[in-house]
Amino acid sequence: MGNVKAIETVDLVKRYGTLTALGGVSLEVPEGEFFGLLGPNGAGKTTLIRILTTLLNPTSGTARVMGLDVVKESSNVRGLIGVVPQAMTSDLDLTGYETMDIYARFYGMHRAERRARIDELLDMVGLRDRAGDLVATYSGGMRRRLEIARGLVHKPSLLILDEPTIGLDPQSRHVVWELLERFRKADRLTILLTTHYMEEAESLCDRVAIIDYGKIVALDTVPGLKKAIPQKDSIELGVAGVDMDRAVEWVKKLPGVTSASFAESTLTVFSEHGAEAIPALMEGLRGIGGRVTKVTLKELSLEDVFIHYTGRPIREEEAKKVSFLLGAGVPSKWGK
Repeated sequence: MGNVKAIETVDLVKRYGTLTALGGVSLEVPEGEFFGLLGPNGAGKTTLIRILTTLLNPTSGTARVMGLDVVKESSNVRGLIGVVPQAMTSDLDLTGYETMDIYARFYGMHRAERRARIDELLDMVGLRDRAGDLVATYSGGMRRRLEIARGLVHKPSLLILDEPTIGLDPQSRHVVWELLERFRKADRLTILLTTHYMEEAESLCDRVAIIDYGKIVALDTVPGLKKAIPQKDSIELGVAGVDMDRAVEWVKKLPGVTSASFAESTLTVFSEHGAEAIPALMEGLRGIGGRVTKVTLKELSLEDVFIHYTGRPIREEEAKKVSFLLGAGVPSKWGK
Protein backbone atom coordinates (compact mmCIF):
# COMPACT_ATOMS: atom_id res chain seq x y z
CA MET A 1 0.00 0.00 0.00
CA GLY A 2 1.21 3.49 -0.77
CA ASN A 3 0.77 6.65 1.23
CA VAL A 4 -2.12 7.91 -0.90
CA LYS A 5 -5.49 7.84 0.84
CA ALA A 6 -8.15 6.71 -1.57
CA ILE A 7 -10.83 7.63 0.97
CA GLU A 8 -10.49 9.94 3.95
CA THR A 9 -13.32 11.21 6.11
CA VAL A 10 -12.92 13.34 9.21
CA ASP A 11 -15.77 13.78 11.70
CA LEU A 12 -18.31 13.33 8.93
CA VAL A 13 -21.84 14.22 10.05
CA LYS A 14 -25.10 14.11 8.16
CA ARG A 15 -28.37 15.14 9.75
CA TYR A 16 -31.92 15.19 8.41
CA GLY A 17 -33.70 17.50 10.80
CA THR A 18 -33.51 15.77 14.19
CA LEU A 19 -32.32 12.48 12.65
CA THR A 20 -28.57 11.88 12.62
CA ALA A 21 -27.67 9.50 9.80
CA LEU A 22 -23.90 9.87 10.34
CA GLY A 23 -22.61 10.83 13.73
CA GLY A 24 -18.96 11.75 13.18
CA VAL A 25 -17.39 9.13 10.92
CA SER A 26 -13.62 9.24 10.58
CA LEU A 27 -12.18 6.75 8.14
CA GLU A 28 -9.02 6.20 6.08
CA VAL A 29 -8.71 3.74 3.20
CA PRO A 30 -5.27 3.61 1.55
CA GLU A 31 -4.86 3.31 -2.19
CA GLY A 32 -5.09 -0.27 -3.44
CA GLU A 33 -7.08 -1.65 -0.51
CA PHE A 34 -10.16 -3.86 -0.80
CA PHE A 35 -12.31 -2.37 1.95
CA GLY A 36 -15.60 -3.71 3.26
CA LEU A 37 -18.38 -1.66 4.81
CA LEU A 38 -20.94 -3.70 6.72
CA GLY A 39 -24.01 -2.61 8.61
CA PRO A 40 -27.72 -3.26 9.00
CA ASN A 41 -30.23 -1.18 7.08
CA GLY A 42 -30.43 2.34 8.47
CA ALA A 43 -26.92 2.16 9.90
CA GLY A 44 -25.51 4.89 7.65
CA LYS A 45 -23.85 2.92 4.83
CA THR A 46 -25.90 4.45 2.05
CA THR A 47 -25.53 7.98 3.43
CA LEU A 48 -21.75 7.60 3.63
CA ILE A 49 -21.52 6.27 0.08
CA ARG A 50 -23.81 8.97 -1.30
CA ILE A 51 -21.48 11.57 0.21
CA LEU A 52 -18.39 9.86 -1.24
CA THR A 53 -20.04 9.75 -4.67
CA THR A 54 -20.95 13.48 -4.45
CA LEU A 55 -24.70 12.81 -4.47
CA LEU A 56 -25.11 14.27 -1.01
CA ASN A 57 -23.36 17.01 0.93
CA PRO A 58 -22.45 16.40 4.57
CA THR A 59 -23.83 18.56 7.35
CA SER A 60 -20.31 18.95 8.73
CA GLY A 61 -16.92 17.32 8.55
CA THR A 62 -14.91 16.53 5.42
CA ALA A 63 -14.65 13.70 2.94
CA ARG A 64 -11.94 13.25 0.32
CA VAL A 65 -11.47 10.80 -2.53
CA MET A 66 -7.89 10.48 -3.78
CA GLY A 67 -7.13 13.71 -1.93
CA LEU A 68 -9.99 15.71 -3.51
CA ASP A 69 -12.75 17.27 -1.44
CA VAL A 70 -16.07 15.69 -2.46
CA VAL A 71 -17.93 18.98 -2.02
CA LYS A 72 -15.46 21.55 -3.34
CA GLU A 73 -14.09 19.38 -6.14
CA SER A 74 -17.10 17.18 -6.88
CA SER A 75 -16.73 17.22 -10.66
CA ASN A 76 -13.16 15.96 -10.47
CA VAL A 77 -14.11 13.35 -7.88
CA ARG A 78 -16.76 11.90 -10.21
CA GLY A 79 -14.12 11.23 -12.81
CA LEU A 80 -12.13 9.18 -10.31
CA ILE A 81 -14.87 6.82 -9.18
CA GLY A 82 -16.70 3.93 -10.74
CA VAL A 83 -19.93 2.59 -9.28
CA VAL A 84 -21.63 -0.78 -9.61
CA PRO A 85 -25.08 -0.33 -8.05
CA GLN A 86 -27.06 -3.12 -6.46
CA ALA A 87 -29.80 -3.04 -9.10
CA MET A 88 -29.08 -4.27 -12.62
CA THR A 89 -29.12 -1.05 -14.65
CA SER A 90 -27.85 -2.12 -18.08
CA ASP A 91 -30.37 -1.43 -20.85
CA LEU A 92 -31.83 -4.69 -22.18
CA ASP A 93 -32.34 -3.15 -25.63
CA LEU A 94 -28.64 -2.40 -26.12
CA THR A 95 -25.83 -4.77 -26.98
CA GLY A 96 -23.01 -5.36 -24.54
CA TYR A 97 -20.69 -3.21 -26.64
CA GLU A 98 -23.23 -0.37 -26.91
CA THR A 99 -23.68 -0.42 -23.13
CA MET A 100 -19.96 0.05 -22.65
CA ASP A 101 -19.63 2.62 -25.42
CA ILE A 102 -22.39 4.88 -24.11
CA TYR A 103 -20.88 4.88 -20.64
CA ALA A 104 -17.41 5.63 -22.01
CA ARG A 105 -18.85 8.63 -23.82
CA PHE A 106 -20.14 9.98 -20.50
CA TYR A 107 -16.51 10.31 -19.48
CA GLY A 108 -15.33 12.04 -22.65
CA MET A 109 -13.30 9.13 -23.98
CA HIS A 110 -12.44 9.44 -27.68
CA ARG A 111 -13.38 6.73 -30.17
CA ALA A 112 -10.04 4.94 -30.46
CA GLU A 113 -9.53 5.00 -26.69
CA ARG A 114 -13.06 3.74 -26.14
CA ARG A 115 -12.71 0.84 -28.53
CA ALA A 116 -9.41 -0.33 -27.07
CA ARG A 117 -10.64 -0.11 -23.49
CA ILE A 118 -13.98 -1.78 -24.21
CA ASP A 119 -12.34 -4.68 -26.05
CA GLU A 120 -9.88 -5.11 -23.18
CA LEU A 121 -12.57 -5.14 -20.51
CA LEU A 122 -15.02 -7.37 -22.36
CA ASP A 123 -12.20 -9.83 -22.90
CA MET A 124 -11.34 -9.77 -19.20
CA VAL A 125 -14.93 -10.46 -18.13
CA GLY A 126 -15.38 -13.18 -20.73
CA LEU A 127 -17.97 -11.36 -22.83
CA ARG A 128 -16.06 -10.38 -25.97
CA ASP A 129 -17.77 -13.11 -28.01
CA ARG A 130 -21.15 -11.79 -26.83
CA ALA A 131 -20.37 -8.09 -27.33
CA GLY A 132 -22.79 -7.81 -30.27
CA ASP A 133 -25.66 -9.59 -28.51
CA LEU A 134 -28.49 -7.78 -26.76
CA VAL A 135 -28.14 -7.55 -22.99
CA ALA A 136 -31.62 -9.07 -22.81
CA THR A 137 -30.05 -12.39 -23.86
CA TYR A 138 -27.48 -12.33 -21.02
CA SER A 139 -27.79 -14.36 -17.84
CA GLY A 140 -27.78 -12.59 -14.48
CA GLY A 141 -24.12 -13.41 -13.97
CA MET A 142 -23.21 -12.11 -17.41
CA ARG A 143 -25.08 -8.85 -16.80
CA ARG A 144 -23.27 -8.37 -13.51
CA ARG A 145 -19.89 -8.95 -15.19
CA LEU A 146 -20.86 -6.45 -17.90
CA GLU A 147 -21.80 -3.86 -15.29
CA ILE A 148 -18.51 -4.29 -13.46
CA ALA A 149 -16.70 -3.77 -16.76
CA ARG A 150 -18.89 -0.72 -17.44
CA GLY A 151 -17.96 0.79 -14.08
CA LEU A 152 -14.28 0.41 -14.94
CA VAL A 153 -14.38 1.69 -18.52
CA HIS A 154 -12.92 5.10 -17.65
CA LYS A 155 -10.12 3.62 -15.50
CA PRO A 156 -11.31 4.94 -12.12
CA SER A 157 -9.09 4.99 -9.07
CA LEU A 158 -11.93 3.94 -6.74
CA LEU A 159 -14.60 1.35 -7.50
CA ILE A 160 -17.67 1.30 -5.26
CA LEU A 161 -19.70 -1.90 -5.22
CA ASP A 162 -23.16 -1.92 -3.65
CA GLU A 163 -24.21 -5.54 -3.06
CA PRO A 164 -22.60 -6.65 -6.35
CA THR A 165 -23.55 -10.34 -6.13
CA ILE A 166 -27.02 -10.16 -4.61
CA GLY A 167 -29.27 -12.70 -6.29
CA LEU A 168 -26.48 -14.51 -8.13
CA ASP A 169 -25.95 -18.24 -7.85
CA PRO A 170 -22.83 -19.38 -5.93
CA GLN A 171 -20.86 -20.18 -9.10
CA SER A 172 -21.53 -16.75 -10.64
CA ARG A 173 -20.70 -15.12 -7.31
CA HIS A 174 -17.28 -16.75 -7.23
CA VAL A 175 -16.62 -15.71 -10.84
CA VAL A 176 -17.32 -12.11 -9.84
CA TRP A 177 -14.96 -12.43 -6.86
CA GLU A 178 -12.16 -13.64 -9.12
CA LEU A 179 -12.76 -10.80 -11.55
CA LEU A 180 -12.59 -8.18 -8.82
CA GLU A 181 -9.28 -9.55 -7.55
CA ARG A 182 -7.88 -9.52 -11.09
CA PHE A 183 -8.94 -5.93 -11.69
CA ARG A 184 -7.52 -4.78 -8.36
CA LYS A 185 -4.13 -6.33 -9.04
CA ALA A 186 -4.00 -5.17 -12.66
CA ASP A 187 -4.94 -1.53 -12.07
CA ARG A 188 -3.99 -0.95 -8.42
CA LEU A 189 -7.65 -0.28 -7.91
CA THR A 190 -9.15 0.65 -4.55
CA ILE A 191 -12.46 -1.12 -3.96
CA LEU A 192 -15.16 -0.22 -1.45
CA LEU A 193 -17.65 -3.05 -0.99
CA THR A 194 -20.98 -3.19 0.79
CA THR A 195 -22.44 -6.67 1.12
CA HIS A 196 -24.83 -8.79 3.15
CA TYR A 197 -22.79 -11.90 2.37
CA MET A 198 -20.35 -12.39 5.21
CA GLU A 199 -18.40 -14.96 3.21
CA GLU A 200 -17.92 -12.35 0.49
CA ALA A 201 -16.44 -9.79 2.87
CA GLU A 202 -14.30 -12.41 4.57
CA SER A 203 -12.92 -13.71 1.27
CA LEU A 204 -12.25 -10.40 -0.45
CA CYS A 205 -11.61 -7.61 2.04
CA ASP A 206 -8.27 -6.53 3.47
CA ARG A 207 -10.14 -4.70 6.22
CA VAL A 208 -13.76 -4.40 7.26
CA ALA A 209 -15.61 -1.59 9.01
CA ILE A 210 -18.89 -2.22 10.81
CA ILE A 211 -21.18 0.79 10.98
CA ASP A 212 -24.22 1.03 13.24
CA TYR A 213 -26.41 3.99 14.20
CA GLY A 214 -24.23 6.30 12.11
CA LYS A 215 -20.93 5.42 13.78
CA ILE A 216 -18.05 3.07 13.00
CA VAL A 217 -18.24 0.55 15.83
CA ALA A 218 -15.40 -1.71 14.67
CA LEU A 219 -12.66 -1.59 12.04
CA ASP A 220 -9.86 -4.08 11.45
CA THR A 221 -8.80 -7.04 9.39
CA VAL A 222 -11.17 -10.00 9.66
CA PRO A 223 -8.70 -11.92 11.90
CA GLY A 224 -8.27 -8.77 14.01
CA LEU A 225 -12.02 -8.35 14.41
CA LYS A 226 -12.39 -11.97 15.47
CA LYS A 227 -9.55 -11.74 17.96
CA ALA A 228 -11.01 -8.64 19.59
CA ILE A 229 -14.27 -10.23 20.72
CA PRO A 230 -14.65 -12.63 23.65
CA GLN A 231 -16.25 -15.44 21.64
CA LYS A 232 -13.88 -18.09 20.28
CA ASP A 233 -14.09 -21.21 18.13
CA SER A 234 -16.15 -23.87 19.89
CA ILE A 235 -15.53 -27.61 19.76
CA GLU A 236 -18.07 -30.11 21.04
CA LEU A 237 -16.73 -33.58 21.76
CA GLY A 238 -18.81 -36.57 22.73
CA VAL A 239 -16.66 -38.34 25.34
CA ALA A 240 -17.10 -41.67 27.13
CA GLY A 241 -15.02 -43.77 29.49
CA VAL A 242 -13.40 -40.98 31.46
CA ASP A 243 -14.21 -38.81 34.47
CA MET A 244 -15.47 -35.55 32.91
CA ASP A 245 -14.18 -33.33 35.72
CA ARG A 246 -10.73 -34.74 35.10
CA ALA A 247 -11.12 -34.24 31.35
CA VAL A 248 -12.12 -30.60 31.80
CA GLU A 249 -9.17 -29.85 34.05
CA TRP A 250 -6.76 -31.47 31.62
CA VAL A 251 -8.23 -29.70 28.59
CA LYS A 252 -7.98 -26.26 30.23
CA LYS A 253 -4.20 -26.64 30.37
CA LEU A 254 -3.82 -26.97 26.59
CA PRO A 255 -2.33 -23.98 24.71
CA GLY A 256 -4.98 -21.78 23.08
CA VAL A 257 -7.89 -23.14 25.11
CA THR A 258 -9.78 -20.32 26.79
CA SER A 259 -12.44 -22.35 28.62
CA ALA A 260 -13.99 -25.81 28.84
CA SER A 261 -17.12 -27.32 30.36
CA PHE A 262 -19.20 -30.47 30.12
CA ALA A 263 -22.86 -31.49 30.16
CA GLU A 264 -24.47 -34.84 29.42
CA SER A 265 -21.26 -36.51 28.18
CA THR A 266 -20.47 -33.62 25.85
CA LEU A 267 -17.26 -31.69 26.41
CA THR A 268 -17.41 -28.12 25.06
CA VAL A 269 -14.08 -26.43 24.48
CA PHE A 270 -13.46 -22.83 23.41
CA SER A 271 -10.17 -22.25 21.63
CA GLU A 272 -8.35 -19.50 19.76
CA HIS A 273 -7.78 -21.91 16.86
CA GLY A 274 -10.39 -24.64 16.94
CA ALA A 275 -9.29 -26.69 13.93
CA GLU A 276 -5.70 -26.80 15.15
CA ALA A 277 -6.77 -27.84 18.66
CA ILE A 278 -8.80 -30.90 17.66
CA PRO A 279 -5.91 -33.38 17.08
CA ALA A 280 -4.34 -32.53 20.46
CA LEU A 281 -7.71 -32.78 22.20
CA MET A 282 -8.48 -36.21 20.78
CA GLU A 283 -5.02 -37.58 21.46
CA GLY A 284 -5.00 -36.22 24.99
CA LEU A 285 -8.45 -37.54 25.84
CA ARG A 286 -7.50 -40.97 24.60
CA GLY A 287 -4.34 -40.70 26.69
CA ILE A 288 -6.36 -40.35 29.90
CA GLY A 289 -8.65 -43.23 28.99
CA GLY A 290 -11.38 -41.38 27.15
CA ARG A 291 -13.18 -42.41 23.96
CA VAL A 292 -14.23 -39.67 21.57
CA THR A 293 -17.54 -40.52 19.88
CA LYS A 294 -18.15 -37.31 17.93
CA VAL A 295 -16.51 -33.99 17.16
CA THR A 296 -18.32 -30.81 16.05
CA LEU A 297 -16.42 -27.61 15.24
CA LYS A 298 -18.04 -24.18 15.00
CA GLU A 299 -15.46 -21.66 13.90
CA LEU A 300 -15.93 -18.03 14.85
CA SER A 301 -17.33 -16.24 11.81
CA LEU A 302 -17.59 -12.67 10.64
CA GLU A 303 -21.32 -13.06 11.25
CA ASP A 304 -20.54 -13.69 14.94
CA VAL A 305 -18.45 -10.51 14.99
CA PHE A 306 -21.27 -8.57 13.34
CA ILE A 307 -23.79 -9.81 15.90
CA HIS A 308 -21.41 -8.95 18.74
CA TYR A 309 -21.17 -5.32 17.64
CA THR A 310 -24.70 -4.69 16.35
CA GLY A 311 -26.76 -7.09 18.44
CA ARG A 312 -28.47 -8.63 15.41
CA PRO A 313 -27.59 -10.80 12.41
CA ILE A 314 -27.30 -9.43 8.92
CA ARG A 315 -29.85 -10.92 6.57
CA GLU A 316 -29.99 -11.20 2.84
CA GLU A 317 -33.56 -9.93 2.67
CA GLU A 318 -32.34 -6.59 4.05
CA ALA A 319 -30.37 -6.12 0.84
CA LYS A 320 -33.48 -6.30 -1.33
CA LYS A 321 -34.01 -2.59 -1.38
CA VAL A 322 -33.92 0.12 -4.04
CA SER A 323 -30.34 1.12 -4.64
CA PHE A 324 -29.55 4.75 -3.98
CA LEU A 325 -26.48 4.67 -6.22
CA LEU A 326 -28.14 4.69 -9.61
CA GLY A 327 -26.20 7.02 -11.84
CA ALA A 328 -23.62 7.89 -9.21
CA GLY A 329 -20.29 8.98 -10.54
CA VAL A 330 -21.57 9.86 -14.02
CA PRO A 331 -20.67 13.35 -15.25
CA SER A 332 -23.64 15.47 -16.27
CA LYS A 333 -22.31 16.22 -19.76
CA TRP A 334 -21.71 13.88 -22.65
CA GLY A 335 -18.19 13.52 -23.91
CA LYS A 336 -16.93 13.43 -27.44
